[in-house]
Amino acid sequence: MALPPHSLLLVFASFFLMQSLAYAATCSDCFTHSRAAYYPNSDELGTETGQCGYGSFGATINDGDVSAASDLYRDGVGCGACYQVRCTNGNYCSDKGVTVVITDHGSGDRTDFIMSKRAFGRMAQTTDAAASLLALGVVDIEYRRVSCSYPSKNITIKIDENSNFPYYMAFVIWYQQGMKDITAVQLCETQNFVCKLLDRSYGSVWTTNSPPSGTLSLRMLFSGDDGDETWVVPINNIPENWKAADIYDTGVQVN
Repeated sequence: MALPPHSLLLVFASFFLMQSLAYAATCSDCFTHSRAAYYPNSDELGTETGQCGYGSFGATINDGDVSAASDLYRDGVGCGACYQVRCTNGNYCSDKGVTVVITDHGSGDRTDFIMSKRAFGRMAQTTDAAASLLALGVVDIEYRRVSCSYPSKNITIKIDENSNFPYYMAFVIWYQQGMKDITAVQLCETQNFVCKLLDRSYGSVWTTNSPPSGTLSLRMLFSGDDGDETWVVPINNIPENWKAADIYDTGVQVN
């Protein structure tokens, strides 16, 4: 028996809705169109004064394939995130592009990324094509968020040089991994499990004017775009006699 016209319309509407939902479910694989430039006065690597607070680490992480971001900086929440960026000029650009880590905040002429020269050139097919891209200065690109991976590195914290034991503590988180953002950090006293929520000073720098005492356990909240949140507790603790400029390996990786 043939369906009436209005029933056929409902069937087609349901089909297209299902197709749209399936497309949305895979949209994490979609690329966003934008533009990219590069640091005009830098060497091949990144900058040591980026607004994520990484210092010299921000120039060399990911072999110097780093970038400043404009809206993607997100008041510092975007620091440490990784993006696949590929330019769209078929004469010069490769299909793979380059994966960059956000280490700074900056913007140019309608650009989402201001990359290191090394990263900018690595979008090209050849060395000669890289020179042509650098000569252009600003190029059309497409990008997507990808997982950060440091197989030989655990998440690490660097105590800021301005920290003053035991009254003031600031640190930056290195080697952020996966596709989630670190949206909250706690320090806990390991003896009595009292925890203190830290402040995001700027970028990836977390601070407290009254650090807990004793041996400390760090807790980091990883949050995804889908609303999923996970507290990650490192294997290694921070010693009770922590010092400014010390570097501590948390002993964990996040995939």
